[in-house]
Amino acid sequence: MEMVTGLEQDTAQLQQRIERFHTVRDSIMAQVRQVIVGQDDVLDQILIALFVGGHCLITGMPGTAKTLMVRTIAQTLGLSFKRIQFTPDLMPSDITGTDIIDEDITTGHRKWTFVQGPIFGNVVLADEINRTPPKTQAAMLEAMQERSCTVRGHVYKLPAPFFVLATQNPIELEGTYPLPEAQLDRFLFNSLLDYLSASDELKVVDLTTATKTPEVVAVTNAEELLGFQQLVRMVPIGDSLARYVVNLVRATRHKSENAPDFIKKYVNYGGSIRAAQFIVLAAKARALSRKRYHVTYEDITSLAIPVLRHRILLNFHAESERIDSDEILRRLIAHLPPPKES
Repeated sequence: MEMVTGLEQDTAQLQQRIERFHTVRDSIMAQVRQVIVGQDDVLDQILIALFVGGHCLITGMPGTAKTLMVRTIAQTLGLSFKRIQFTPDLMPSDITGTDIIDEDITTGHRKWTFVQGPIFGNVVLADEINRTPPKTQAAMLEAMQERSCTVRGHVYKLPAPFFVLATQNPIELEGTYPLPEAQLDRFLFNSLLDYLSASDELKVVDLTTATKTPEVVAVTNAEELLGFQQLVRMVPIGDSLARYVVNLVRATRHKSENAPDFIKKYVNYGGSIRAAQFIVLAAKARALSRKRYHVTYEDITSLAIPVLRHRILLNFHAESERIDSDEILRRLIAHLPPPKES
């Protein structure tokens, strides 16, 4: 087993932490599988986001169990869960909380008291996040990036760990506000929920129309999850693979020297350095989840598309030819040669 050079921990203790990581992940999947059928890739991406401390944007049609999936995962993690239903009239104070005047009935003394909003949770479900105006989006942006919120000039730290799992409907666009690029860039993944297969839909019908209700129990806690996030960062990645990730992200920018012709033709803006950071972190979590202790080329290529699909902006040529970001990224991965030491 490969270990990080200069690690201060005893090897046996580290091995114990790794085994506990695998036990907890398997237990989470077992609990979630009592409620959620199929959607293996999306579940894997959400767990990876949790294990690296990132946020996840879940895009899917109505009735694809987006909300149920997030709520169930929060229950298995033993974390506080808050749900915010985004609407066009939602105000920043509806998310962050607000100061109220509190009066002591014995002395008559009045003082300002801060009442926390639903953003003060470990797992925050931002349901239909694209239905709220830019002013409220700005409050979410601060929470996602700074892990804090500002109310009347006072900065309040959010609990740790803190995850935003947001959902959006890809077809019902009336009355929506497209997410600003700065906010999209804060999401580790844009995970796509598709329709289930016929056999899986039959399982859903059997599961949800019977009298038995699955009981989901917590299998970990906030402190342990923070420890897992540090454990994931210890997974080593080879120099050639790290260089490949940087070259992959740089190749999404049409002005880059190694951008292929189809990128220059179809892409207006490519991924930022944050995309490269997220690909490496996600690849480390995927490797550890699969009981490997170093990152491989497959870890990177399997996660590059959900990390990058919401970070590249296509131009009118791509729209007119009905080419989406996934197709562009598949071409790019096929175009770039894999690293020699992968």
